[in-house]
Amino acid sequence: MLSAGEFRKGMTFEINGEPYVILDFQHVKPGKGSAFVRTKYKNILNGTIREEAFNPNDKFPKAHIETKSMQYLYNDGELYYFMDEDTFEQVPLMADQVEDAMQWLRENDNAAIKFYNDSAFLVEAPNFVELKITETEPGVKGDTATNVTKAATVETGATVQVPIFIEEGEVIKIDTRSGEYLGRA
Repeated sequence: MLSAGEFRKGMTFEINGEPYVILDFQHVKPGKGSAFVRTKYKNILNGTIREEAFNPNDKFPKAHIETKSMQYLYNDGELYYFMDEDTFEQVPLMADQVEDAMQWLRENDNAAIKFYNDSAFLVEAPNFVELKITETEPGVKGDTATNVTKAATVETGATVQVPIFIEEGEVIKIDTRSGEYLGRA
């Protein structure tokens, strides 16, 4: 059990059987009355955010979130299949569970999949990926006075802003958290 007085950012806990992660908290000791913990927390499964004040002695069960590294295998149109590299068990996931990560994943790439009560709820791409550019406009010579960028489509279908000297066929490094170009690979 976890008391509200022990809350910290990133901790997970359960209310009414639903898992939540703490986004922000503040221990408040007013001049009159008893202390309380002002908390902002997010439902892990559906993303709703709530703000609530708790008594520091309130107790909550800790939500156990498990993270596994799994290999992306393929997509059959509706489901995306991932394989546990230890047990070779395949896990099919719906498009809404993988939508953010899929713009950075190719077949056979690894991803971090988060599980709550043995059911997957979130797929995270690696923080940095190296992808090949499949389509971009040619750069214009002499246009290097400022940081000029152009759109480039990578092999997964994502669009990234790159410097004008980058050409089709080059492999670039991308930060998946922000979608920014980091450099040539």
